[in-house]
Amino acid sequence: MSVQLKPETTRVEALKHLGEVFREAGIETAQRDARLLLLDAAGIKHADLLSGARVPLGDAATKLAANAGRRITREPVARILGEWEFWSMPFTLTPDTLVPRPDSETVVAAALIGLKDRRHKADGVRILDLGTGSGCLLIALLKELPGATGLGTDISQGALETARFNATRNGVGDRADFIQSDWEKALEGRFDVIVSNPPYIADTVIEGLEAEVRVHDPVLALSGGKDGLDAYRAIAAALPSLLSEGGFATLEIGSDQAETVPAIFLKAGFDIEGPFADFGARPRAITVRPKAA
Repeated sequence: MSVQLKPETTRVEALKHLGEVFREAGIETAQRDARLLLLDAAGIKHADLLSGARVPLGDAATKLAANAGRRITREPVARILGEWEFWSMPFTLTPDTLVPRPDSETVVAAALIGLKDRRHKADGVRILDLGTGSGCLLIALLKELPGATGLGTDISQGALETARFNATRNGVGDRADFIQSDWEKALEGRFDVIVSNPPYIADTVIEGLEAEVRVHDPVLALSGGKDGLDAYRAIAAALPSLLSEGGFATLEIGSDQAETVPAIFLKAGFDIEGPFADFGARPRAITVRPKAA
């Protein structure tokens, strides 16, 4: 479906029209998406929109109409824009990475809680991000912990290149390394903090997901095996050789996995903290530590 906008259409008229078009297409975030696409096409900030609502679109009309047409096909706004915000930082996206979600900020917050005794003296803290994707978890933690260093791993070389770019873009590139690894297989050494947003969707469920995810997210970052728990089993087996003394791991979980994921780590000899809730009050992260001797 094509969207028609004229150069003389004002910004507020375009917002109203796109909101209606998106709602008719069944897009729940219709007005937000219209606003974000307009800001991008016009190259303006939100304050400019408020003060210049009746300014004509001008040359921005062509780009805005084209991007609105992409959104109607259920391409996510983040993919159209090529970047998304996480932990108040911009993250460049590629087809190899998931779109960072606000829910995943729960992992960062829970990891910082786990480091509460070392938060202000984090020199020497080593962080590992398993399946780093865009690098958002690792980069957010390095931003909060100026004395820490980190390593991000991913099986996708494209994701690693994106994460490396994002680390530099957000000012922590000198403290972050990235290597290709299938979970722990290429790793050496131990880490004080391990974080991960592993693939946790059961394979049979993927085909029923909304098009924004099913079509546009990398399957490798979604597929958790037959029951959605394969990655957690792999991580549980790897942690004893990866965690330093006193170290812990904080992991994102599916909102329906508050019992199944902890059960894997309890069986493997870990204590569980959490689950920690996301902004929608759904279980979203757990912290695991080796049981005290």
